[in-house]
Amino acid sequence: MGTRWRNRVIAVLMALVFVCALSGSFYFIYNLDRFNQKSYFKTEEFQNELQEYANYLLANELGNISVESVKEKITVTREEIEEHRYEYGSLDAQLDNIRYQYEERIQLAEDGDSSEDPKEVIAERDTKLEDIQKNFSSDEHVEKKIIAEKEKIVEEYFAKDSNFNSYPSRFYDDFQYFFEQGEESFTNITVKKTSLNQVFNESNMLYVTKYKISGDYFHSTNWPYEDWLYQTIAEVRGDFEGIIGVPKGLASDSELMIAKIGYEDNRMWFWRLGIASLIALLIWFVSMIKVVSIPKERGKWQNLYAKIPVDLSVVVLGISTLIFLFSLMWVHDCINQLTYNSTMYLTEFVISIFISTVLCLLTYVQLRYLFTSLRHITDLRELWKSSLFFIIFKNCKKVYQRIYQVIKEAFLNTATGIQVFILLAIVFGLGFGFFMIFIDIAFFLLYFLFAVLIGVPTFILLVKSVGYFNKISIKTEEMASGKLGEPIEIKGNSVLSKMAANLNVLNQGVKVSLNEQAKSERLKTELITNVSHDLRTPLTSIITYTELLKKNELTAEDRSAYLEIIDRKSQRLKGLIEDLFEVSKMASGNIELVKERVDLNQLLQQALAEYDSSLKESNLQFRVTNTDKPLYALVDGQKMWRVFDNLIGNIVKYSLENSRVYIQVQQFNDKAKITFKNVSKYELNDQSEELYERFKRGDTSRNTEGSGLGLAIAKSIIDLHEGSLDIETDGDLFKVNICLRVVD
Repeated sequence: MGTRWRNRVIAVLMALVFVCALSGSFYFIYNLDRFNQKSYFKTEEFQNELQEYANYLLANELGNISVESVKEKITVTREEIEEHRYEYGSLDAQLDNIRYQYEERIQLAEDGDSSEDPKEVIAERDTKLEDIQKNFSSDEHVEKKIIAEKEKIVEEYFAKDSNFNSYPSRFYDDFQYFFEQGEESFTNITVKKTSLNQVFNESNMLYVTKYKISGDYFHSTNWPYEDWLYQTIAEVRGDFEGIIGVPKGLASDSELMIAKIGYEDNRMWFWRLGIASLIALLIWFVSMIKVVSIPKERGKWQNLYAKIPVDLSVVVLGISTLIFLFSLMWVHDCINQLTYNSTMYLTEFVISIFISTVLCLLTYVQLRYLFTSLRHITDLRELWKSSLFFIIFKNCKKVYQRIYQVIKEAFLNTATGIQVFILLAIVFGLGFGFFMIFIDIAFFLLYFLFAVLIGVPTFILLVKSVGYFNKISIKTEEMASGKLGEPIEIKGNSVLSKMAANLNVLNQGVKVSLNEQAKSERLKTELITNVSHDLRTPLTSIITYTELLKKNELTAEDRSAYLEIIDRKSQRLKGLIEDLFEVSKMASGNIELVKERVDLNQLLQQALAEYDSSLKESNLQFRVTNTDKPLYALVDGQKMWRVFDNLIGNIVKYSLENSRVYIQVQQFNDKAKITFKNVSKYELNDQSEELYERFKRGDTSRNTEGSGLGLAIAKSIIDLHEGSLDIETDGDLFKVNICLRVVD
């Protein structure tokens, strides 16, 4: 137990010695320039007092300037003339400005709405106009005006600021001086110029120096006037050359002697303290090397300290070191104060030494524990993973990734992200500006302008955007419940406007989808009805005539006629079933094409030739136009012939009697266009897109022999050839356009 207490006492004493030695060393190094001068008169402190004394003499005792002497030195430069002339713009601009200023006054005076005489106002205006014209025509006129302005400033300076505050040196009563300017001399002692060397010499003076006071240093504060006045006054004052000395025989209680003796005493004490501190610091350092050692085993407090992350230990050690260094600066300041007063700051000095010693011990213990902990480390990777920085970095990385993801999602739409961040910046700016008003009322005007010009429009825009967003939200709920209604009004080009536009497109799409669904249901019903009708009609005839054939009383002629009807209806029923089966195969893609290089003109002529007899029997007039040269396409000739056959058959069946039919073959770049035009005998009802549907006919009464599958088959064949078949109707005009890719 005794050994432990003895070690603690030694540690405290060592810390105390270290603090005192280090503080004394700091004080020695910091004040070395101050106490390195052998004489007080060479110190910076004395030289500053000397300069302050000279400045005071210049301002209060040397020379005498007057308003008139300064006015005589006033000059006007060419630049000042031009600046005065063009201060308010060009000649025309200044004249127009004066006329505009007096225009309303003259009008009010002439109308009797003011007490002014119109002639006097006009005369005043003309005087100013004349003065402006003289400014641009005469340099002398401008020069006189500038001189008058400068003289007014000079008078103001002498009335207010010529006797500015100046403070004499605290050694004012201890200095003696003699200065000259031309033939005039200034002194505070009785001496002649011829006997200056006898008075101002080293035998009579503690300190003597030749000194020159420049006239341009007569105001020690910021100059509130223009530079020309400063330069003019400096020129009027001029320079003073002379001697300043400190006489021997000053009283011991004079300010200068007190400062001189105090400096000499402090200088001796300074060197003793500095040398002693450096020696003590050296002895302490040698002792620490021999005495201090890092323990190999951990103690109780060491084990607790080892649980602290090593980087946190380093940071705490750094903070303790900084606080310890600041405490040393406090000790240094106390030592510095003791050089001026040996008792007033003694208590503070003792307290600062005690606190610095405690901080020194704390820093030393941390440093010792840290080295002990580092000594037992075997795996640097585990040390890194257990560090506080790694834990913070790991968590910060997760937070950063989350923040990055959130920001990334906010900027999926760049315009929206930027607008939101600008809005947040304005809101935070308004809040920050509001608190700045309490710091400085000068911010009120700036905050008011910011709030009116930016804050209010932003608030209005935000309210409108919220209202617009509510409309979109309500419309979305209505659409979700099946109420489509009218589209939303599109306002501006914002993100909400685009959202509203997309919602309108979706709304319209739903309407179209419902219409298509209704149309699909209608066409499905019509398909079933038409299929039932077209298949049942021949089947009914077959059944009816078959029942008639079962009767024995039929004649041979009737039996033959019935069999012919049954055969014809059977063939029609077979054709309907084959067409239905074929169009189903084409729609499902289960059909193979045998493509060959075919001349479309020749193929069309072959199809027309098949209907040669029908065309001659009909009263239709065909107008066929082909290209001058063969027009080849890579197609299945048999299937393409079927397309032409179906279209020509429809024309023969459904064209208005005694009308013309136009068939035209053209080539546009790499496309072949085949057009069929005829006038229908049946009303088309502007439903051209429905004519593609199966069993759909222009003959709504379904009295013709068509299957209603011709156009559906034709379109399926053209689609398989990667071409296009379009139907156009205009009244009763029926037009089919076929486009196919041509080959060489």
